[in-house]
Amino acid sequence: MPLLPIDDVAARVSIPAGALYHYGPYKAKLAADYIGRLPQEKAGKLILVTAISPTPAGEGKTTTTIGLGDALTLMGKKTIICLREPSLGPCFGIKGGATGGGRSQIAPANEINLHFTGDFHAITSANDLLSALIDNHIYWGNALGLDPSRIAWRRSLDMNDRTLRQITLKLDNKGTTREEAFDITVASETMAIFCLARSLKDLEGRLGRVIIGRDKTGDIVTAESLKAAPAMAALLKDALLPNLVQTLEHTPAIVHGGPFANIAHGCNSLVATETALRIADYVVTEAGFGADLGAEKFFDIKCRMGGLEPAAAVIVATVRALKMHGGVAKGDLGREDVRALKAGLPNLRRHIENMLKFGVPVVVAINHFTGDTAAEMDVIEAECRALGVNVHICRHWADGGIGAIALAEDVAAMAESGAARFRPLYADDLPLADKIRVIAGEIYRARDVAFSDKALAGLAAFESAGFGAAPVCMAKTQYSFSADPALLGAPTDFVLPVRDVRLSAGAGFVVALCGDVMTMPGLPRHPAAERIHLDDRGEISGLT
Repeated sequence: MPLLPIDDVAARVSIPAGALYHYGPYKAKLAADYIGRLPQEKAGKLILVTAISPTPAGEGKTTTTIGLGDALTLMGKKTIICLREPSLGPCFGIKGGATGGGRSQIAPANEINLHFTGDFHAITSANDLLSALIDNHIYWGNALGLDPSRIAWRRSLDMNDRTLRQITLKLDNKGTTREEAFDITVASETMAIFCLARSLKDLEGRLGRVIIGRDKTGDIVTAESLKAAPAMAALLKDALLPNLVQTLEHTPAIVHGGPFANIAHGCNSLVATETALRIADYVVTEAGFGADLGAEKFFDIKCRMGGLEPAAAVIVATVRALKMHGGVAKGDLGREDVRALKAGLPNLRRHIENMLKFGVPVVVAINHFTGDTAAEMDVIEAECRALGVNVHICRHWADGGIGAIALAEDVAAMAESGAARFRPLYADDLPLADKIRVIAGEIYRARDVAFSDKALAGLAAFESAGFGAAPVCMAKTQYSFSADPALLGAPTDFVLPVRDVRLSAGAGFVVALCGDVMTMPGLPRHPAAERIHLDDRGEISGLT
């Protein structure tokens, strides 16, 4: 199906052509004055799509988000899909592109997967401008008295490069050095601020509150002290405008903000979601990786900060992934194996139980593969029925929106029923360590949390500095409820190790680093970049 001009896509949800800044025929940004004129009431129903713990077998969360959005559009619902922008790291690393698959894709896929409208480049530049200003300040005499050994701000790059996890900087010609590190851009505080800011004024204020380090007396020093925030905000002025594209079936999709819910908060921008809720009747969004990471952070960070009230949640699973959680090797997933499926079902069960703790009605979507058998489907349906949750076999990958109609009808009924009674998992006034314990116990089912001395000292310092009410962003492996990626299924009786904590004062949350998770990923032995090519016409292949 050929793509429509972006003006025609916008018109489907009553966005006028004059509200668009065009980036070619199929991409545009929504103008700030248009967003400012929209009704303040967020009348749309917000639907979250999340998933079981990811495996190499694949789950299809983005594909299902797109298929559900297309199905709601086919039902005559005024629908907008809200997705995160792809990061170059996974595009050239393990995962490949992040624009869906089959007939449930957003387009133009290659452009979205690569530079898109330049948002991530702007975020990287703003982040590293602050780094440059910090080192320049030290070079020119260090009037603020910054302690070079206590600089907390880290550089960023939107690429997997393990060699940048720790570097040494030469600050002058006298041999003065300091240790530094890079985060992948999507895990940077600048990205989190970008995703949580509601306006340019809010953006600049948050950037000014960033803690860059401490001075030689131990006092906190912020970006505001360097007069850095206005210039950083200037670099982000256009990037903060949400991006509009379309699905292959022409449902409008706003794609804005960063992924990586294993080490970041993993949601698209608050500006994008709130704008969509002020335009559409239904807004379908996603949160990264499994529900223990992306959905928990969506509820406890984004919804808390944004005052959002989700109406329903969809948990995506595949028969193949559940069999992998049951112990089947990837090469053997094509064969029927009811025993292994039953062994893997506790992973799905735990995610369902967890989502219900937030007071949001849940439905399960089984992303269908051709090798799935009726006996395997019967097992999943029986498990979901026992938990009082509906389950739908979805064929949107092959059939587009029509393949997810039953799911869409169920989601719409739940959303319109008013059954949601959303509540975050923990209270604002709970001590930071106890917030981590609540997440570890209630969501991961850990027996206990083992804090390093460094982590406990950090949490105490954050509370003393007035940040005790902040929510917590857990950084851990996406492959397991635990911090050990090899513990698949639904492990229990484990201890969650918290080795370090970081304060993202501008974003407004505390990051807890669990196990050996890294905020700058590395490339695999055979990265996806090896399979990406240009043909004689300049067309890109392999970026999926």
